[in-house]
Amino acid sequence: MGEVRWAFLFLLVLAASLLPPPGPTGGGYDWIAVLGAAQYGGRPSPILERRLEAALLLYQKGLASRVAVAGGRLPGDRYSEGEVGCRYLRSKGVPQEALLCETQSQTTYENLLFLRPHLFGRILLVTDTPHLPRALFLARLLSLEAEGYPVPGEYPPAYWLREALYRLWLYLGLRPFPGGGGLKSLPPSASGNPGTPAKGP
Repeated sequence: MGEVRWAFLFLLVLAASLLPPPGPTGGGYDWIAVLGAAQYGGRPSPILERRLEAALLLYQKGLASRVAVAGGRLPGDRYSEGEVGCRYLRSKGVPQEALLCETQSQTTYENLLFLRPHLFGRILLVTDTPHLPRALFLARLLSLEAEGYPVPGEYPPAYWLREALYRLWLYLGLRPFPGGGGLKSLPPSASGNPGTPAKGP
């Protein structure tokens, strides 16, 4: 009987993951926040570039006057995702004073946790469509006033399935997710009190 209940819960989470996430409701956001994705030798990966282009369009439309880009570096990398993303946006005309570059985080949860002391007001999270529901769930755990912009694309079924599993794990209140790299402490550059870390990968 327990196995049936688990299977039913998983199917509910998977079905919810396949529903299109809500888009932004008008303007008036204080921040656009781009969640991290890979960079290769100082250049954004195709996934990160799509997120950055989406954020650039939203910025140019005036939905917010500031853009935050999150993401650290993997062992052996010379550049962080945050600095590569900020450099990309500067090359497209976004002024330095409108950018916040977070360069220490390794997971979605850390993206949001490390940005949290610096963000205020309404935040528009920019990430892939399958990833957005989990990002919004984590943002709410951290008491961020966040809405989402789902970046369109042809995402493989394995991506949707992985995100459904992550969300199921979060709904059950479990942490850390196996292989999630563990939760690091806030970097010294983060000012303010981030509060008690929420559960989640």
